[in-house]
Amino acid sequence: MSNLVLYSIPAFIVLIVLEAMWSRRTRKDVRGYETKDTFASLSMGVINVGVAAGAKLLSIPFFALLYQYRFVDVVAATGAWSWLVLFVAEDFCYYWFHRSHHEVRALWAVHVNHHSSQHYNLSTALRQAVLTPLTGPIFWAPLALVGFPPVMILTAQAWSLLYQFWLHTEAIDSLGPLEKIINTPSHHRVHHGANVEYLDKNHAGILIIWDKLFGTFEPERKRVEFGLTKNIHTYNPLKIGFHEVGAIARDVARAPTLRAKLGYIFCPPGWSHDGSSMTAGKLQKKLGLR
Repeated sequence: MSNLVLYSIPAFIVLIVLEAMWSRRTRKDVRGYETKDTFASLSMGVINVGVAAGAKLLSIPFFALLYQYRFVDVVAATGAWSWLVLFVAEDFCYYWFHRSHHEVRALWAVHVNHHSSQHYNLSTALRQAVLTPLTGPIFWAPLALVGFPPVMILTAQAWSLLYQFWLHTEAIDSLGPLEKIINTPSHHRVHHGANVEYLDKNHAGILIIWDKLFGTFEPERKRVEFGLTKNIHTYNPLKIGFHEVGAIARDVARAPTLRAKLGYIFCPPGWSHDGSSMTAGKLQKKLGLR
């Protein structure tokens, strides 16, 4: 985690307090804050900071090693423009990191806790995944191979994370023409929706164009039901962080064949060997949404 994120923590707390005050005085359809839920989110954020700090000790040497074997040198070729190139390239990497963590169950197991709150507010942004600092670096590896040094990669990851903080709010409706280009609170509310039509949509970090290019975009049309398709009803950080890991282990243990066992690990969430449950794609197809 870049120092940019650490330095921003006081601002995060102030903005959370201000949003909580706003939510108490605004329209009734805003779900606002719930004390136990908020503290669970903040606890997950603290745990993530610790894990991310340790993961950096691994990711920096990893990126540095790949940088030594870069096959092109984008920074040398583009000069001052390299930061703009990095902005687009990092956002592209983030899209595939995020999308993969929704479409591969083993990766979903380490990302799901970010979606586990049934409230949607700025504290939800801090309900960060415990293990994605370990599963994430491979998705940014191409940046080092094309000539971005580790310090630039970490900086780009930090500005993406900072940008996404403000997306977790019901206080902002539509941003007009900007909705066509950038990720907004409206787009990201869809991403956190448990509504069938909203499942696995809007994986963008900063630019929403990736979802539109790769067929995962869905506009906010109806009220979003936040949370999971099967909510876990707990405020225990350990249960929030690892409940899906346990669910995978149980499914693998019960699976009758090796193929089924691998399916419960690598197929999309909701996959089952006997058709007793369905993936988001199959649910959407069944309802004529695809």
